[in-house]
Amino acid sequence: MMRFAYLGSGSKGNAAVIEAGKTRVLLDCGFGLRDTERRLQRLGLAPDDLAAILVTHEHDDHLGGVARLARRHQIPVWLTSGTLRAWRDATGVTTRVISPHEAFVIDDLQIQPYPVPHDAQEPCQYVFGDGAQRIGVLSDTGMATPHIRANLSACDALLIEFNHDVDMLENGPYPDSLKRRVGGERGHLSNRQAADLLASIDCSRLRHLALAHLSETNNRPELALALAAEALGCTPDWLNCAEQDAGLDWRQLS
Repeated sequence: MMRFAYLGSGSKGNAAVIEAGKTRVLLDCGFGLRDTERRLQRLGLAPDDLAAILVTHEHDDHLGGVARLARRHQIPVWLTSGTLRAWRDATGVTTRVISPHEAFVIDDLQIQPYPVPHDAQEPCQYVFGDGAQRIGVLSDTGMATPHIRANLSACDALLIEFNHDVDMLENGPYPDSLKRRVGGERGHLSNRQAADLLASIDCSRLRHLALAHLSETNNRPELALALAAEALGCTPDWLNCAEQDAGLDWRQLS
């Protein structure tokens, strides 16, 4: 059995829990130590329940809370060599360097990392499996490459970034330089890009879709949900949004 949940997702901090069998890992941690512990408790977990922390890249909303959590609770951290080089707070943390092209195993979890285009040193995302089911995660990428599509096809659950609405970003309060960064090929997926990705891959096994990393400034959940539902040919109430504060409660693959 596999399941997943979000502690929270958005520009102020991101963290998700992936579980298979008796193994639970934390994917990123952009929250402070006490906040992370509180959010874990909300899901019925304690830090000691985590076998590892996996990191996607070094930006603070994904990595900012990792060091204190890992040091306090002696949790190993898995990350690429580029992310490790960019991390300035790794002292005292047990690290495991991975290749973004090579699968690895943590107890009951089979994990396939894959590279993504983002403005970081060596960013990657992950597909998690238990031999029977697969959970694909994609966030913090400026575009969907053929390699990304291949990795996310035929998953049982997808956790996909729907970061911004293009019109809201263009007409919003961000300075032009930040608009170009967010909307660029090494930035973040727009609602339309994410929906087009869903429409282009094999979703025949899909049982759960969680929309993640929605911008509080440049997006609205109803806009993202509508495009995702259109791409999948379903009603929006079948889908879920991971929220910045409330996160997303456990979703189990059946």
